Amino acid sequence: MSDPASGSTADAEARELLERLVSIPSPTPEEEACADALVDFFEDHGRDVFVDDVGNVRAPADDGVLYTSHIDTVPGDIPVRIEEGENGPTLWGRGSVDAKGPLAALAVAAVRTGVSFAGVVGEEIDSRGARHLAEDRDAPDAVVNGEPSGWDGITLGYRGILSGTYLCTSESGHTSRPENNAIQEAIEWWSAVEARFDGDDYDPVFERVTPKPVAIEGGVSDDGLAVEAALDAQLRVPPRYTTGEVRELADAELTAGTVNWSDAVEPTMQSPRTPVARAFRVAIRQAGGDPRLLRKTGTADMNIYAGVWSCPMATYGPGDSDLDHAPNEHLELRELDRAAAVLETVAAELT
Repeated sequence: MSDPASGSTADAEARELLERLVSIPSPTPEEEACADALVDFFEDHGRDVFVDDVGNVRAPADDGVLYTSHIDTVPGDIPVRIEEGENGPTLWGRGSVDAKGPLAALAVAAVRTGVSFAGVVGEEIDSRGARHLAEDRDAPDAVVNGEPSGWDGITLGYRGILSGTYLCTSESGHTSRPENNAIQEAIEWWSAVEARFDGDDYDPVFERVTPKPVAIEGGVSDDGLAVEAALDAQLRVPPRYTTGEVRELADAELTAGTVNWSDAVEPTMQSPRTPVARAFRVAIRQAGGDPRLLRKTGTADMNIYAGVWSCPMATYGPGDSDLDHAPNEHLELRELDRAAAVLETVAAELT
């Protein structure tokens, strides 16, 4: 079947799988029903498949490349529907872009080419699925992680993330006193951290440390004897730093209180000359595209894999990443068709 809007062949199997997956809500940590649908898809194609201890769907096979993406989505009820537009049919629904579009394209390509596959859980919260997968199996020869890049884009870099909670307690006293209370100490520490990493506006965002407060609480303690403050913080870390270096710089700004650092995921920047990157450039050109090499300012499961496995990797998938988590999340189905075709070519190149 031909899609007249794109001049390409519509991939009925990929479209059917995507609509099925998007129609099953799977906000973290409620991925089980969607995982079961993915298991059914692989079993219908005669593939060995199982669900592991944390809920990942795993279909081991040719480890020349592992195709993997995440099953979970952020919350949000977007009515699932297909609408015709000037670029052909578009599927609306939570997860259509992040990341069930990439998940469906990778799954379809995996059953057609016989490569290993894993659908992982928990990416939107703590990457527990990717962490378990990386610890529980040997490294494949290569990895393709599924996230939206556009069918002609290849993501080679992600910033890391450092998360922690600043805590401070001070004696309660009259508000007329000049000494800082715990709330002021929290504000001063965070202001100092922001100033420490205040980069040049001409620097790309990918190259900067981005500090972001995500929650703050403070006030007089229940017994009335102290003032307490807690500030949850995240700092995005570019590849020129390690999370340990950023932590040291943030800690150096402390004049009161402490920071309990709770999580650290290192940044990653893959070479454009690896076999994976070359395979994608070839496949995209064969499909009529002009390959784009991307760096993302967020963090993804590829960071987890790169920290454990010493193999080439890239992130790829259909969809506009500006629609991640958005109330108007939707995917043009011709993007899905093209991405599935590219992924088949890539698998053939790598295996």
